[in-house]
Amino acid sequence: MQISMTVNGSDVTSEIEPRVLLVHYIREVLGLTGTHWGCDTSNCGTCVVLMDGQPVKSCTVLAAMAAGHDIRTVEGLATGGTLDPVQQGFMEEHGLQCGFCTPGMMLTARALLDKNPHPDDTEIRQAISGQICRCTGYATIVRSVQWAAAHPAGTGMGDAPAADEVLDGTDTAVPDVATETENSEVKA
Repeated sequence: MQISMTVNGSDVTSEIEPRVLLVHYIREVLGLTGTHWGCDTSNCGTCVVLMDGQPVKSCTVLAAMAAGHDIRTVEGLATGGTLDPVQQGFMEEHGLQCGFCTPGMMLTARALLDKNPHPDDTEIRQAISGQICRCTGYATIVRSVQWAAAHPAGTGMGDAPAADEVLDGTDTAVPDVATETENSEVKA
């Protein structure tokens, strides 16, 4: 069957089998591997994407059900080469460790901030309650969302690195730990 939808602002049309899940369509057909596939039972939330601005677990949505809708993945958060405040917040407040849950967490945070630009801790925790992070204990994730709320796009983010600097390692705001370790004397 043929489906069409908008993904990260671009119209896409593909021929697919009717039983293909949205998570597999995004990853395997579109090649957008930022959307992670975790438990396959809708418990972990690593596969969250935004459908028409609302967080959905893409492992429970058929790609055919997303036809005609606007889908946003983590790759669509940065705009014009600048990180979304949520992405920047996760960097500033160390909201990730292994990074597996991070794309889904960031998209859920973006949806929350779009709906409520100034959520309190309880609202943030409720928003991310359908997602599991086994590394952070959630405190840094909550602080990351708070940071993003305090720094909406275009306000006080003049020093934020461009998305391509973060991806290619040329962002000098984040120290190169490997080089620093290599250049320092190790004492036992």
